Amino acid sequence: MTIADKQLQYREIITKAVCGKGRKFSTVTHTVTPPHQPTSILGAWIINHQYEAVRSGDGIEVIGTYDINIWYSYSKNSQTDVAKESVHYVEHVNLSYVDPKHRPSTVEVSADVIQEPNCIEANISSNGSGVVIRVEREFAVELVAETKVCVAVLPGGCGDLDGKDLEFSLGDNDYEDLDPDLLDDEL
Repeated sequence: MTIADKQLQYREIITKAVCGKGRKFSTVTHTVTPPHQPTSILGAWIINHQYEAVRSGDGIEVIGTYDINIWYSYSKNSQTDVAKESVHYVEHVNLSYVDPKHRPSTVEVSADVIQEPNCIEANISSNGSGVVIRVEREFAVELVAETKVCVAVLPGGCGDLDGKDLEFSLGDNDYEDLDPDLLDDEL
């Protein structure tokens, strides 16, 4: 049975859908000044990452905090200590697409961490009193809202189909306008 046999009707429905997405990878630099002048860096790591997402202009802001811990030696490598510092950040993530028909009053935003904040490099600063660390992080964000979509409707509903396959066809000459030079021979 072809769709043309059933004479499709179309309707607009309102549904909740992903109406915008974005993704951002970033590398940031922090300087931590320990209580003692470091001789060498023995380790650097990031813990206690927390964040939330909020709508902001043309994108979504990820607002969060994490703690930087740096294990270092001092006094000519004779003693060690751990320097701790909390970092607050705001990461603006642009949306690559936003459905223009979404209802702004129904917007919900969310963020997922693709790459947890991670220390990729730690060095003693040029003046020798601090530790410069590079941190990388990546987020994916979504904007969910109510929007209108157009759907095909079968008069009488789906009950009379009883497992029959529908054939979607525009007519006998569906492929007439295709350029044979564009076809992939390796299929």
